[in-house]
Amino acid sequence: MASIEKRHTKKGDTYRFKVSLGYDSSGKQRFIRSDTIKFDSGMTQKQIEKELKRLSVLFEEQVKKDNTNNNGDVIENAHITFEQLADEWLELCKGSDMKPATLERLNGFRERTYKAIGKTEVKKITKKQIQSFIRGLAMKGVNQRTGGGLSAKTQKHYKSFISDVMNYGIDCEIISNNPCSRIKVYNSDSTPKEIEVYTKAELNTILTKINEQASLDYRAYFALSAYLGLRRGEVLGLEYKDFDFSKKTVSIKRTSNYRNKATGIYTGTPKTKASYRVLMVPDSVLDLVAQLQSEQSNQRNKCGDLWHDTDRLFITWCGEPMHPNTPYTWFERFCERNDLVFKGLHIFRHTFATLLIISGVDIRTVSALLGHSNTTTTLNTYTHAVKMANVHAINVMVDLISDKITK
Repeated sequence: MASIEKRHTKKGDTYRFKVSLGYDSSGKQRFIRSDTIKFDSGMTQKQIEKELKRLSVLFEEQVKKDNTNNNGDVIENAHITFEQLADEWLELCKGSDMKPATLERLNGFRERTYKAIGKTEVKKITKKQIQSFIRGLAMKGVNQRTGGGLSAKTQKHYKSFISDVMNYGIDCEIISNNPCSRIKVYNSDSTPKEIEVYTKAELNTILTKINEQASLDYRAYFALSAYLGLRRGEVLGLEYKDFDFSKKTVSIKRTSNYRNKATGIYTGTPKTKASYRVLMVPDSVLDLVAQLQSEQSNQRNKCGDLWHDTDRLFITWCGEPMHPNTPYTWFERFCERNDLVFKGLHIFRHTFATLLIISGVDIRTVSALLGHSNTTTTLNTYTHAVKMANVHAINVMVDLISDKITK
């Protein structure tokens, strides 16, 4: 039963309830909760004593309800805040098989989320609080880079971060339900950036100039990017054993990434399960890969003991994996020298997908080639190309039947 302590103050007598939830295995008292109450001066002592007994029972029941699970076991972290629980969960993630890039992205969500709900006890966080926070992310000015709001996709990432922490809270029996269900995301107060692509003519000009001016490794790099639509990490992660020259295919199995100076270059896994894929490779591109392998074999003989046998296509002078920023810097300078428009490296992947869709290749095939988990991702990303393909289809239909209509 709750203990009752009477206190004399200048404003009258007060009574303090205290409830202890026992001791843990180390002998440390788990938790003490207290509450103070003051009665009206018109109550008699007998009335006060009767009311104190009633309130102390109710208070003890409420404390136990708030701090024990359905089995009556004490919840050790019943009053843990969202920030404390999230930090604990993120620490556990470090020891899991989570990708370093994913962990870094999750850590990036902490600042805004902690500012909104970090100091609130996990069990007191409501759906309304979370919805209000997500709505605020879409407001103008939140995105410091563009001055607009955060995109719906980024809002979903924040929602997932909070939901994952809450699920961990369920696992720890701190809460029984996740308040993140049916949380909405919003269109941001900024104009979505249109995906830039190279036209077919621009792409042909770039590849022609690369073949004329670049070394064999860069010719191979940009051929693989343009003809297969690979992500940068996927291209850099390619090894010679991934190629089947008899079947004219390449298997996408790994990525090569850079996180920071402490981690350096590391080998990762493809973005999703669908990103593990086998692609047909044009003969001209296979020829470049074969030439590159022969060239590097000669280079390995020259380096001798200094050579690092990684089997990678894209390497430094001694065989170590090429830094992921190297192709970007090289291409930027190449465009500047040749008076070409530089649009980054990912532009080759966007151009690959756009040209295929406009040419009439079905969206499922394009999605599979890109390694997307589902066609919705492809449709949402390449809306512009789908619209152009629809216009092209209508024009084809008009050409097919216009004569019959006019006759």
